Amino acid sequence: MTDQVTAADSGSTPDIPGKPTSASRTTLSHIMSHNDTNLLGTVHGGVIMKLVDDAAGAVAGRHSGGPAVTASMDEMAFLEPVRVGDLVHVKAQVNWTGRTSMEVGVRVLAERWNESAPPTQVGSAYLVFAAVDADGKPRVVPPVLPETERDKRRYQEAQIRRTHRLARRRAIRELRERRVAEGLED
Repeated sequence: MTDQVTAADSGSTPDIPGKPTSASRTTLSHIMSHNDTNLLGTVHGGVIMKLVDDAAGAVAGRHSGGPAVTASMDEMAFLEPVRVGDLVHVKAQVNWTGRTSMEVGVRVLAERWNESAPPTQVGSAYLVFAAVDADGKPRVVPPVLPETERDKRRYQEAQIRRTHRLARRRAIRELRERRVAEGLED
């Protein structure tokens, strides 16, 4: 694998200069309060999902240089419960870019606000964002340029996830078309 991913490799338009992964990487931190809890007394998964979407949206907007909207969320995994008083860090970066879309990888870490123990990973997710113009129409994004071996691995894994998303969408569409052709409308 080469040191840089070219615009042609990522599916982006070649005349737009690429941006390194570090250019848009960000961390959003938030202390969890009683307002964030579910009936079990731990932080509601939806609160974590919103923080994930907020951080990923900031990264997508930074990378694309303008507005970007959430197109999908893949593989949101909750690994450990988050408690009131935890300081949550949501770390996000662009893993892959297409012509108008970007995959953003997110890791969620938590640590007690009043302790010096290292943070624990409590969640992870992959989101796809579409860059849009003022009229809400798709716009071209710069290719992401992976910098480290970890970035390169994430780029390759993102390509696999994209292939799976497209294959799943195609298989579902074909199944529905077959069912309609057989007169088995839902």
